[in-house]
Amino acid sequence: MKTITADFINDCINCNEIELKPTQKRLSIPVLNRIYQKMINGIRFGEIKVCDNLIIDGHHKYLSSLMSKYPIKTLPNSKTSATIELQWKHILFEENDFDTYWKIAFLNEIDAEYNSIPLERIIKIISGE
Repeated sequence: MKTITADFINDCINCNEIELKPTQKRLSIPVLNRIYQKMINGIRFGEIKVCDNLIIDGHHKYLSSLMSKYPIKTLPNSKTSATIELQWKHILFEENDFDTYWKIAFLNEIDAEYNSIPLERIIKIISGE
């Protein structure tokens, strides 16, 4: 099982032409890892929200999709006056997990239901079994 590292993320950013721009300053490597593991194991995801070429919601999914070469769909959304266009090279990739144990469990349940598979399969995927 490949584990996502800051170096791997930066290589992906530097080696790819990235269509969408971020509007979020920080991303969590553990969250990216979980989504990446699910994507490379064929777990389907819903759309991310975009306005023009800006990611409004779905930064972790979008970047994980680039790293895993998983095609992700977009859904038009609107931005607010607080939406700021950033550059990928300025994003901080943190080792802190942005999700709590309960949020991870909830997201796993949603992913299992969305993919019509047993929850146990999702848990095995993200634990590397």
